[in-house]
Amino acid sequence: MNNIPIIIEEIYPEPLSKVWKAITDKNQMKEWYFTIEDFELREGAEFNFTVSFEDVIYHHRCVIKEIVPQKRFSHTWTHPSQSKGESVVTWDLQPVGNGTKVVLTHEGVENFADAGAGFSRENYVAGWEEISGTSLRNFLSK
Repeated sequence: MNNIPIIIEEIYPEPLSKVWKAITDKNQMKEWYFTIEDFELREGAEFNFTVSFEDVIYHHRCVIKEIVPQKRFSHTWTHPSQSKGESVVTWDLQPVGNGTKVVLTHEGVENFADAGAGFSRENYVAGWEEISGTSLRNFLSK
């Protein structure tokens, strides 16, 4: 029951190539997503970033699992300082009309139960909705 993936769908009135670059180029990501200094778009590559919230630093460690250029970008998502769990984030892109549909799927957030209430499904949903519905949308519209 708790292992239902989080799925966030957005349609952006922008070409697929522009959306793909926004989610896979570290220089663009730091403008709307996170600053990820060690990001390299290569299957098997590990990348790390931190987020500070209410005096807590959340370390994220991810490993790129799959890259299908301009179609799919998938990576693990872990919080090694707070949890032993692992999840997977997948960005699927497809052209629709004059824009691009992005389906973000985050599977396995229930694996972070050992980290406490701050890692609830509801918090992840709110975060992804803000990231895809506001941050990425605003960045792409520039």
